[in-house]
Amino acid sequence: MTVETASLAAPAAAFLIAAGSPGPATLAVAATSMSRGRSAGLACAVGLWVALSLWGLVAAAGIGALMATWAPAMIALRLIGGAYLLYLAWQSMRSALADHPVEQDAADCPNAALMFWRGMLLNAMNPKALLAWMAVIVIGLPPGAGTGDVAIIFALCSAIGLGLYVLYAMLFSTGRAMRFYLRLRRWIEGGCALLFGAAGLGLLFRRVDTP
Repeated sequence: MTVETASLAAPAAAFLIAAGSPGPATLAVAATSMSRGRSAGLACAVGLWVALSLWGLVAAAGIGALMATWAPAMIALRLIGGAYLLYLAWQSMRSALADHPVEQDAADCPNAALMFWRGMLLNAMNPKALLAWMAVIVIGLPPGAGTGDVAIIFALCSAIGLGLYVLYAMLFSTGRAMRFYLRLRRWIEGGCALLFGAAGLGLLFRRVDTP
């Protein structure tokens, strides 16, 4: 392992922890996979990854640093993201209170397309995705890192994000996971509503410090 490769391992490991830890994105792909099947779960995973990668490009181009230090931009992003998370909480609560579970049709293309856009919007409106990239690209890279190093770490972390989301979709769309969901549907959807709601309120009421 070269010195350059070793120095890139630390930010990649940090991104692995940040992207794989429980949060709105991983909760969304897990819940979608359990309730709607593997096709919808994978579609949600790809949508999450597309938005995550776009934030990576924003951070790599240096625009992310400007956004992170410009309070109005971060406030707007947090307000939009918080409102969207509260919308997801409302949707989950509606599902929890419904008499019947959402009809599952893993091969339904419109359903998969809807889950793709739902995942993409979730990460597109999530300021934590930008801040994770900022920590990796701006803070995590060693001094003197060049454009090539930034491109390598972007490609590596983007692949890590995709792999994690797909792994969640595969694990939570197994027959056992889906049967577990059907048995405890109301509790699971209610728990998702609480978690989405808490995350949304956290974004809405978090104070933004100006530089």
